[in-house]
Amino acid sequence: MVKIAALASHSALDVFDGVKDEGFSTIALCKKGRERPYLEFKAIVDKCILLNDFKEIASEPVQKQLIDEEAIMVPNRSLAVYLGYDLMESMKVKFFGNRYMLRWEERKGEKNYYKLLDVANIKRPRVLKPEEIDGPVIVKMPEAKRRVERGFFLAANKQDFDEKLNLLLKQGIIDDESIKQLVIEEYVLGAHFNLNYFYSPIFERVELLSVDRRIQSDWDGFYRLPAEIQLKLNREPRLIEVGHVMVTIRESLLEKVFEIGYNFVEATKKLEPPGIIGPFTLQVMVTPDLELVVYDVAPRIGGGTNAYMGIGSQYSKFYFGKPISLGRRIGIEIREAINKKSLDLILT
Repeated sequence: MVKIAALASHSALDVFDGVKDEGFSTIALCKKGRERPYLEFKAIVDKCILLNDFKEIASEPVQKQLIDEEAIMVPNRSLAVYLGYDLMESMKVKFFGNRYMLRWEERKGEKNYYKLLDVANIKRPRVLKPEEIDGPVIVKMPEAKRRVERGFFLAANKQDFDEKLNLLLKQGIIDDESIKQLVIEEYVLGAHFNLNYFYSPIFERVELLSVDRRIQSDWDGFYRLPAEIQLKLNREPRLIEVGHVMVTIRESLLEKVFEIGYNFVEATKKLEPPGIIGPFTLQVMVTPDLELVVYDVAPRIGGGTNAYMGIGSQYSKFYFGKPISLGRRIGIEIREAINKKSLDLILT
């Protein structure tokens, strides 16, 4: 009997809860010291495999155990970060979705999401060199002490960019390695949304399941302060993701939402056959002119789908007659593939 496994972090609880609703047993791959939630929520976690390090997931003993359990691995961002793409792609256990798409989440290298968006003809921010900064920018890079997370800062112009970069270096928040991986994008003014999609080879359609927004620390607290106090603090706010909230998007924009979703799927089929399978997220800014500008891409489960776990998301009801979570949507796809003897369409 097929079981569903995931690295115990990021969106694992969403997956475990949803696939349990479809009758699957679950396996949580837990790091010692971070296992308590998965032991507490016994109703959705059938087995917790304790590891000294997440990299042990790719080891022969753990791989053998997963294969013996007929496990299907549902990848999340944490799996890619803690194992790395090479190790993850070499694993013998079957993955739900196209494991080779995960590498396209990066901004640099041969496979990057800028290329995906360009092939899909999806509008995105310009990428700039420091000397090309001619207005507000967002700067993306890993932090010195948080390599597994991507840090950000905003700058109003070139002078502001230089001053903030030097300040962050002086404070030890970034280092020389951070600067080597630095990417500068023009800052697009607008309202931000995370659009959570699902491409189904079984139903042959792109689905919009949910929309959410990020909660970031200490940015959320910082922008609630009056401007005069922000200026007096003389410090750069951090943009560290700590949660998500559910939102809806203007109904008249859904035409464009579906257009970029379908275009993205077609681009992935060209660049990384068979293309994206299952969940992906496009993070967009909606401008005052009602343009959708994609400023980030997650070719896997977006962390914001957690806002809907256990209760289901608003747009999913229009496909299935009831709200379902992304975790349950994955369970439905696997169940349908098993029934139709078509698992090869959704696994790599």
